[in-house]
Amino acid sequence: MGRRRRSAAAALAAALLVFPAACTGPGGGGAERAAAQAVLDRQAAAVRDGDAGAYLATVDPRAREYRAGQRGVFRNLARLPLDHWSYRVTATGDDAFPLPAGAPRRLAVRAELRYRVGGYDSVPVRDVEYLTLTERKGRWYVSGDGDGEPRGRRSAEQPWEQGELTVVRGARSLVLGSGRPEADLRALASAADRAVPAVDAVWPRDWPRRVLVLAPASLEGMAGLLGGEPSSYRGVAAVTTGEAGGGGRTPAERVVVNPGTYWLLGEEGRQIVMTHEVTHVATRAHTTGSTPMWLSEGFADWVGYRGTGRRPALVAPALAAAVRGDEVPRRLPEDGDFDFAGDADRLALAYEGSWLLCRMVAERWGEERLVELYLAAGRAGGGEGGGPRQAAEPAVREVLGVGVAELTGHWRAYLRRELARDRGTGTGEG
Repeated sequence: MGRRRRSAAAALAAALLVFPAACTGPGGGGAERAAAQAVLDRQAAAVRDGDAGAYLATVDPRAREYRAGQRGVFRNLARLPLDHWSYRVTATGDDAFPLPAGAPRRLAVRAELRYRVGGYDSVPVRDVEYLTLTERKGRWYVSGDGDGEPRGRRSAEQPWEQGELTVVRGARSLVLGSGRPEADLRALASAADRAVPAVDAVWPRDWPRRVLVLAPASLEGMAGLLGGEPSSYRGVAAVTTGEAGGGGRTPAERVVVNPGTYWLLGEEGRQIVMTHEVTHVATRAHTTGSTPMWLSEGFADWVGYRGTGRRPALVAPALAAAVRGDEVPRRLPEDGDFDFAGDADRLALAYEGSWLLCRMVAERWGEERLVELYLAAGRAGGGEGGGPRQAAEPAVREVLGVGVAELTGHWRAYLRRELARDRGTGTGEG
């Protein structure tokens, strides 16, 4: 299974109760679901109460490897400031997932886990559990969580499932790390603590002003947390999870760090990356399906580089080379250009061009107008058959008083002016 945690002590007698199997025979339907729900309710109570004995009382005593893993999971959960933990069974039997043939007195269960990290999640996060329950001597236990992996896709892991968890608390941050030196985790907390006021200085809307950072041991661990393939994140220093518009299923306050890339950067580079990601946390509630990625990513880069004094050609080397070769982009970056798994050169040009576009807007129209453009694009809505490209036009006209075509012309001229002349000299402000 893979998830648990704390509060006050529960009565041992109640914790040790397990649901009688007589209520749950094959084809039991509602009785099966009630049996599974009762076991998971006891397990959830044990997590909330911080009762390891009650938690392990719900785990199959003969599933030695799984039971040993659950001891570690419970220890990890006991370190987290959880203020909610519950399960809701959504399917049992074949409706949940098929079990291997020849598995009598076993029950497949699909359940929704809801949990909330106190001080960081405004609403409970939802996750799906695929569990196998086994009947022994008339009682049911959780005996595994690997039989029901969804076919054809990778399930996201949780940080408490990736080995021993170290928790570091910053002034405005919480860092969860596995297999990383505690000094690294403290450095991440410090970077996040510095990023929060830097973002707050330019983003006037209400946001949590706190951030949760996940620091896995490897690129594979990062991919596991994100439910993707490692190749999709190679070369990416960090990623912020969450739904556009702040829907709450996966909160924005999860900055996932790629240890293979992030720690290769210098101290200033790491701070720029962290500030970029924290900007996504701050703006998430106003980022919708109508927000073009040139605006969401460009704005985050603009905040990250703001005040660093870095010259454009140093920040945007791929775009600078293109401009010097008289290959100035003819259009603004499109959402498809930001695909991590796509062409690396196209990805670099998309990010660099978006940063310079937002930098230009801040210089020409002012920082407040750039923020207003972000907000206007998010609330524009693409309509039927619409999307970021269609929504950008009215937002740009409303805030800047020009159309996208004219904005593109200004941007192309800005690229020539800022990059063609900057060959490693000068003092252009980043």
